[in-house]
Amino acid sequence: MFDLSATRLLASAPTSALPGTWKLARGRAITLRPATDGIVRVAHGRVWATVDGPHGVTPDDSGDHVLEVGRSMYVKAGQRVVLEAWNQAGASYFAWDPVLATVRVVRPRLNFSGVLQPLADLRMAAAIGFRALGQLATGLVRLAWQVVRPGRAVPPARGRRAYG
Repeated sequence: MFDLSATRLLASAPTSALPGTWKLARGRAITLRPATDGIVRVAHGRVWATVDGPHGVTPDDSGDHVLEVGRSMYVKAGQRVVLEAWNQAGASYFAWDPVLATVRVVRPRLNFSGVLQPLADLRMAAAIGFRALGQLATGLVRLAWQVVRPGRAVPPARGRRAYG
């Protein structure tokens, strides 16, 4: 019969490759130089990750990280990271998930030409309408003057003609 530790070991070890992951054999290492930002996620086992870059900014920042199942690490584009399987029981499995850059939604430019031309036409029509109202008011005043003073004729306006 199996002892408890062997049963636990067999239950935790994958029998075949995990879908969507990379297999890293025990004692093997791989260097990643991603072209885009991404996240390294450990699916099985344990991985020792060494990251290039300035270290020592914080006391915990030595550049070395041990990632276990369920843990992840953000890697910037162009940053070199060395992953080594650090699992005594066998291979480790990890996934690389690229982080998609946010895309700025470009609002289409508003086309005011469908509004500006009719607005200009209305402005012109309003100017012509106000001029016609002024002429109508002048004509009504002259007519009222003729009714009030029937004996005197009002001279016709110069330079104005009726349309037609």
